Amino acid sequence: MDYNKYKKAEAIPDASSMVETFRAIGYSLETAIADIIDNSISAQAKNIYINRIWRGGKSYITIKDDGAGMNSKEIIQAMRPGAQNPLSDRPETDLGRFGLGLKTASFSQCRKLSVLSKRKDYASAYWSWDLDYVAQSDKWELLQWIPEEFTNELDNLLSGTLVVWSDLDRILPRQTAATDENAKRKFSALLDKVKNHIAMIFHRFIEEKAIKIFWGENEIEAWNPFCINENKTQEQPTENINGSVRMKGYVLPHKNNFSTEQAYKKAEGINGYPGMQGFYVYRSKRLLLAGDWLGLFRKEEHYKLVRIQIDLPNSLDSDWQIDIKKSKAYPPAVCREQLESYAKSVRSIGSEVYRHRGKILRQRAGHNFQPLWLDKAKDGKWFFVINREHSMIQDLKMLAKSKPEQAIETLLKFLEEAIPTKKIYISEAQGEETQKTPFSDMDTNIIKQTLTLMFDNQIAQGKTPVQAKAYLKTIEPFNNYEDLIEELK
Repeated sequence: MDYNKYKKAEAIPDASSMVETFRAIGYSLETAIADIIDNSISAQAKNIYINRIWRGGKSYITIKDDGAGMNSKEIIQAMRPGAQNPLSDRPETDLGRFGLGLKTASFSQCRKLSVLSKRKDYASAYWSWDLDYVAQSDKWELLQWIPEEFTNELDNLLSGTLVVWSDLDRILPRQTAATDENAKRKFSALLDKVKNHIAMIFHRFIEEKAIKIFWGENEIEAWNPFCINENKTQEQPTENINGSVRMKGYVLPHKNNFSTEQAYKKAEGINGYPGMQGFYVYRSKRLLLAGDWLGLFRKEEHYKLVRIQIDLPNSLDSDWQIDIKKSKAYPPAVCREQLESYAKSVRSIGSEVYRHRGKILRQRAGHNFQPLWLDKAKDGKWFFVINREHSMIQDLKMLAKSKPEQAIETLLKFLEEAIPTKKIYISEAQGEETQKTPFSDMDTNIIKQTLTLMFDNQIAQGKTPVQAKAYLKTIEPFNNYEDLIEELK
């Protein structure tokens, strides 16, 4: 198009309205703080400090790092919405994309965002967004202001940055009193959730000792979702997708095979085992999405030990539709078939671990594993039968010749204890086939013979034919065969 031919008109967004739109993007407190930490990592920080200062409605949350820092002009540029073009090429280690993270993450939690920064050989500088001022002035203007107690916070560092959130209106009502112990407990609980989230999102950076993240005075310990230090964790082969995306599956041990009860409890993560199953999508080692089947499968109890790592380069942000909050990802259509196929194979292993409670079923000294129940499928319907070749069944047949009551009681007890409830649950939950109706393909003569035997026994005990038939109609499963009962003579 020849744009010179057309009349132009400016359409500058209303500042106060646009800021409120930024606030509604949908960050949680934990995803907002994680977005600030991204900036610290991109600035090559080695140490990151997160602090909370309780003062009721005047409380603060601060994130400080010892990264490269910024001078005054660079702070202003960083504070400008859309400071970077999301289509621009980035270094592989850059965790940003839209140039909005600092602002949108902060605005989602507070009305005042202050940034104090210091570049090596420069004096400290600071600027702030005050959303009350923006609402009043309707101008995109920063204030050269910061809460006075933080002006010297970087004096002991050669370089670094401090982000201060104040007026935390999305977390605490402004009128909250500092003496309100209930509000203080809720504030602490929210931030404890943040700590666990950070331990998961940045676990690879922490494990590789690329950074240390401190929660107050205490260093945060990494939480690795794949339990790689557990001997019974089953690692699956790595598979590449289109050359640049890698995926690797893990099946966690059954509870019975974890090294300790504490290790099992820790491994369940922030949402519990059923909630943490699925894909874990990483971008430049930073976890974006934890425990999600990406629309390919449902979360089900028998797959709760399955976790699959996916590694993306930041050059595929657009293809995988990475959102501003860096908490969502959608695989392109060309990847979905391969993702589904790989996941099915890992899920199958995870289902077996769940079903057999971690026991490894294999040949031992030339002998095959003998299940007591066999799962079958016929005409698209699943069902279970007793394994009549089972050694115990054969031995009980021998015992029945001399001690029939003992043999029958022993058999019944073992059948009761070994009902394959987990496998039944799995078959029902998968929904791929329906359960076979009991006795639907059983020889009717067997049912008639059994009914005749029971009917004759009732007559021998003094019941009339009418009474005997009424009695049989109350016994499962013969209550389903009233027509056969009526035929008895």
